Amino acid sequence: MKFLPLVAAAVVSSSLFAQHAVQDRPQPRSLPRPSAQTVQQWQGQKFGMFIHFGLYSQLGGMWKGKQIDNGYSEQIMANAPIPLDEYAATAKTFNPTKWDPDAIVKLAKDAGMKFIVITSKHHDGFNMFHTAQTKYNVVDATPYHRDIVKELADACKRGGIGFGVYYSSIDWHEPGMDTYIPTNSNPLSDAHAKFNVAQLRELMTQYGPIREIWFDMGKPTPAQSDLFATTVHKLQPQTMVSGRVWNYEGDFTVMGDNEVPQYGLDEPWQTPASMFNATWGYRSWQVRKDVQGKINENILKLVQVVSRGGNYILNIGPEGDGSVVPYEADVLRGVGAWLKPNEEAIYGTQASPFAQLDFGYATVKPGTVYLFVKSLPKDGKLRLPLAGRTHFVSAKVMSSGSALKVERSGSDAVVAADALPRGYLPVIAVKYEGALLLDKVLVAKGDAPYTLNTKNAEMFWNYNGEGYEAKKTLYKLRWLVPQGCSTMTFHVSGEGKVAFVAAGKAREVVLRDGAAEKVAVGKDESFEITPAQPFVKGTPLPLTVNSVDVVPGACSR
Repeated sequence: MKFLPLVAAAVVSSSLFAQHAVQDRPQPRSLPRPSAQTVQQWQGQKFGMFIHFGLYSQLGGMWKGKQIDNGYSEQIMANAPIPLDEYAATAKTFNPTKWDPDAIVKLAKDAGMKFIVITSKHHDGFNMFHTAQTKYNVVDATPYHRDIVKELADACKRGGIGFGVYYSSIDWHEPGMDTYIPTNSNPLSDAHAKFNVAQLRELMTQYGPIREIWFDMGKPTPAQSDLFATTVHKLQPQTMVSGRVWNYEGDFTVMGDNEVPQYGLDEPWQTPASMFNATWGYRSWQVRKDVQGKINENILKLVQVVSRGGNYILNIGPEGDGSVVPYEADVLRGVGAWLKPNEEAIYGTQASPFAQLDFGYATVKPGTVYLFVKSLPKDGKLRLPLAGRTHFVSAKVMSSGSALKVERSGSDAVVAADALPRGYLPVIAVKYEGALLLDKVLVAKGDAPYTLNTKNAEMFWNYNGEGYEAKKTLYKLRWLVPQGCSTMTFHVSGEGKVAFVAAGKAREVVLRDGAAEKVAVGKDESFEITPAQPFVKGTPLPLTVNSVDVVPGACSR
């Protein structure tokens, strides 16, 4: 849902946890799928570790004494470029004897991370697990002769932390199958799709429970994306598949690298983040400075993502010998030190119910609103807009336990926070009893005509379509409007069948420019336009809604 300023000012109460009675969200394209409980548990974990580790790690962004700086270091084979035989020969010296999966798990837990995802195969085609499909793997082709993925899976099980794998759909090691394309949007041959499926079966049957599988890159056909997702789900129905399996077949949406959206989403989603924007794999010549600044940067990103309802997965890139870069370990432990007294405000929370807060961010659980104070207003007052009728009973600083005063000020609730402790992004827990009541700001009030458009709507988008470069597409518009009957005249570009959602019901309508329809809005004072229901993930609105002229009046039909 896109957070936008709404105009006019009629107010009514609403419960944050109310559910729509219609199917105004996209349905899965294929079955089976993880259960609702699994999805909820996945959404509740919030923070995880990504690991980019492979042959590229020992190169460290260098080739023949030259720094390769025209792309991510894990893609050095393509960026240098390095001939296939020369790159493959580096496997003979790949011997990560300092790889310590139990220490990795401990570091993740110290950071407050709830799961780990490691690269089982990246675009270079080198496999960090013992696959029967090719000898180009860490067991058969290196002096290490041990299964990196299996070692980490076992360590995660011992440590009680979730385990997942990254899997690149493209493979530069297979001549004639998938050659390098600058955007990595390689089409996949049928032979390579079958190779991928065989490896997916290995990963899903030989490494224990897989919490999520992080597909990446390539430009598979819809049938291939379906095949990959279905292969995973048939073997492990509760494994969450990333949106970069493409063609809307994922169980969760993946944002762009290091992208923090400026709006909430009404589906499971994740932001993948690297320590430095320039690379995910280890880069020996990377400038690493200001540890505390990097700690604060990632605390803020974590809070921004969680406050909008997403999960945050932060990457480390071990060196070629398997050791963790000390700088990256220090950053993770620093985030963990902040999380320890504040973890209640992160894990298992829902997105902020507030469109905007002038002091920072918020998350919520039944009975508690958590406030993250990025910038304390000059008067020391933290205003919760339109929450004045909620029965707030107490407020305290989570790191110190210090009590703060919370009171009503007009339509707002206000927390007096002029004596916050020092430290980055302090968190306040504000308890309430009964329902969390937020007054709605409607697009209009009274009986005067008014106009709906995209500027006063909440907008909902499809992501992870046919490939990495596919643009998001709009699938739902929602307006908060006065209860009652109205005549709506639609100004649209194009023509198509849509559903009007109002008063808990969906009604199909064929819309064309200038069409007039009578609409009855119910007590929830919400009006939506969606594709004809039910609709599958990836279905866009079939036309562009430019504006809607609304004249309140009788709705006799």
